[in-house]
Amino acid sequence: MIRNYLSIALRNLRKNPGYSFINIGGLAAGMTVAILIGLWVVDELSFNKVHENYPRIVQIMKGGNFEGKFYTGQRHLPFPLIEELETNYAANFKHIVPSQQSDNLLTLGDKTISQSGAYMGAGAAEMLSLKMLSGTRSGLNDPHSILMSASAAKALFGDAEPLNKMIQIDTETDVKVTGVYEDLPYNSNFESVKVILPWSLKMITNGWMKDQGWSNHFLFIYAEIAPNTTLERVNENIREAELKVIRKMPAMQEEVKYNPVVMLHPMADWHLYSAFKRGTLENGPIQAVRIIGAIGGFVLLLACINFMNLSTARSEKRAKEVGIRKSIGSLRRQLIGQFFSESFLVVGLAFFLSLALIGLALPWFNNITGKAMHMPWGQTWFWVSSALFVAITGLLSGSYPAFYLSSFNATAALKGSFRIGRMASLPRKVLVVMQFSISIALIIGTMIIYKQVMFAKDRPTGYDREGLVMVQRKTDEFYSQTEVLRNELKKTGVVKEIATSGGRVTDVWSGNGGFTWQGKDPNLEANFATLSVSQTFGTTVGWQFVAGRDFSDQFASDSSGFVLNEAAVKYMNIKDPVGQIMHWKNEAYNVDRDYRILGVMKDMVMGSPFELVEPTVYFLQGWHGWFSIKIDPRVSVAEALPKIEGVFKKVIPSAPFDYTFADQQFALKFAAEERVGKLASVFAVFAIFISCLGLFGLASFVSEQRTKEIGIRKVVGASVFGLWRMLSKDFVMLTIISCVVAVPIAYFALQNWLQHYTYRTDLSWWTFALASAGAVVITLLTVSYQSIKAARMNPVKSLKSE
Repeated sequence: MIRNYLSIALRNLRKNPGYSFINIGGLAAGMTVAILIGLWVVDELSFNKVHENYPRIVQIMKGGNFEGKFYTGQRHLPFPLIEELETNYAANFKHIVPSQQSDNLLTLGDKTISQSGAYMGAGAAEMLSLKMLSGTRSGLNDPHSILMSASAAKALFGDAEPLNKMIQIDTETDVKVTGVYEDLPYNSNFESVKVILPWSLKMITNGWMKDQGWSNHFLFIYAEIAPNTTLERVNENIREAELKVIRKMPAMQEEVKYNPVVMLHPMADWHLYSAFKRGTLENGPIQAVRIIGAIGGFVLLLACINFMNLSTARSEKRAKEVGIRKSIGSLRRQLIGQFFSESFLVVGLAFFLSLALIGLALPWFNNITGKAMHMPWGQTWFWVSSALFVAITGLLSGSYPAFYLSSFNATAALKGSFRIGRMASLPRKVLVVMQFSISIALIIGTMIIYKQVMFAKDRPTGYDREGLVMVQRKTDEFYSQTEVLRNELKKTGVVKEIATSGGRVTDVWSGNGGFTWQGKDPNLEANFATLSVSQTFGTTVGWQFVAGRDFSDQFASDSSGFVLNEAAVKYMNIKDPVGQIMHWKNEAYNVDRDYRILGVMKDMVMGSPFELVEPTVYFLQGWHGWFSIKIDPRVSVAEALPKIEGVFKKVIPSAPFDYTFADQQFALKFAAEERVGKLASVFAVFAIFISCLGLFGLASFVSEQRTKEIGIRKVVGASVFGLWRMLSKDFVMLTIISCVVAVPIAYFALQNWLQHYTYRTDLSWWTFALASAGAVVITLLTVSYQSIKAARMNPVKSLKSE
């Protein structure tokens, strides 16, 4: 019987190639989108699962009271917390791993390369379950050792065996390669860690760290909780790990009022639930997963609706077949089985076509999403999931046609008196409205996402990113040769100015408290973003003053001066700030003295371009780990870079010239939103294509049904335009109804999405109007071909054929 069902289904597909193409092509397009999105969602949900201890790995974080609210999300922690956890809370953990990110120069003989990595505690390799290709995970127990990823070992040693070889770190420290591990995949938070150095080595080379108190937050702490406990229990146990200590320290009473809370952030949440906005968890990429996942489901639903619509629209042609089958004894459940077999055949063909399309589209899709996904052909779960996917899609698309077609009255169908009736088309119209409502909502969503990204990109940043090159100072030689570098770069004629700073221009690297000033509210817990800079920093980045002046090497007293941004002045609530005194007491910078406010500059967007600028204090003293080099605007980048690189190689030959552009780093801040926008726009195009494909099929069928009517109207004098208007108006009306449905839904959904951004665009009426007008135009273009074709048909031929 199944073979008979399939034979009849194949015969019907061959008999109606146009409708077969629309059904199979539409379903294949929808399934392609759904499978691609499914792969992307699975990849997002599997982040960090490469680590065997994934459920028990955590990052230690801090929270506290600030301005009357409790905030969390502080990842940088004070050095003494390590010893406190190891001494008094060790029973809660299997591993406690302090860590600090680093970019290291690795030297072997005359060869030097730069690799990103981290200093980590000895238990890091075991905690992260690194797959060792040579050596052992215990290699970090030796303070003068290094673990290298396979790619880093290949870059430095080529095909030679790296194990137990001596190399030099940052041109000054000799270490032995005690292990080579397999590179972590891109969907691990530690993917960029290409070398791991012992934390004990960090302590040897940076003895000052041991003297840092509870006020200086500069390192990460990861941990694996003990197997005999739970995250909830450990969270409760360590909650007051810092507060209990600093309560006993007279110098820390200012910090006590923040009520610092130590807490765990599980690895399971690092990727999808990683966005902390002003210390409040804002979910993060899980929002994109939900949005894109919903789009995939909607696009597949559109394809299923096409199948339902075209199957039921051709019901009058199938009526006689149903009547004959019923008259010779076919039961309704057998007819339902037959129509479901047709559905499953179409879905099965569409599925295999979609697999071919995915093979072609996956490299392009990886490029858009920034991933390296592949089809898991050899995985059992993939084929089981595919079978369920085909079954669900077949049931979804075939259920309505199967039950509808099998309900026809046999006698009426065989007598030829069977007519569909006006109400029979109502479900199809509802489905068409649903299709275009989804499509229009996707178009509006894509436009708003693009508008939000452009709104943030066009935001004044308060400095000039064009031609601004940033170079990290990786060795001591960088510090001793700063003035030589500056003079040599100036001599090239391609550099306008050079400056140093404690962090990159494009990031907020540190924050500090301990500030007081005249008129300060005693209840205000004054924390500022802070950046130490050289005197030429403002000239180099092109910041703009609204009051006062910049730092200058002409005034020695500027070492006790501050430059504030506008956000800081507003936060402090002071008028005429220039010349006023601020006192700063800070353990991290070893200061306890007065500073004079020299000037106020326009807010520089250093953090997220979607958020408010943080109140920021700029000052001269402190560690400067970065160069900022401003290329002369009259010189092209292509001409300037080789000359700049030549100077670096001449002055600091031991280090490769690694640089980034400020505008490129700034562009990365939009990556997540742009990725969602690209995906939404691509899938909105698919949604419109699938909807139009179904609309084209329905228009063709309606024209075919009304052939005789059209012929009679032409005989009595109807014009082509009049006939086109008659055939098109129903579809246009359905599209207008779709707009009425889609616009409020899209408005409320997008209004909710925009609430996640402090700096956001508005929902302009013209966006909704343009999307709605576009949908009407697309509908007219889709149905006009069939309408005009039917209207231009020779009435003699159409009436004769009837």
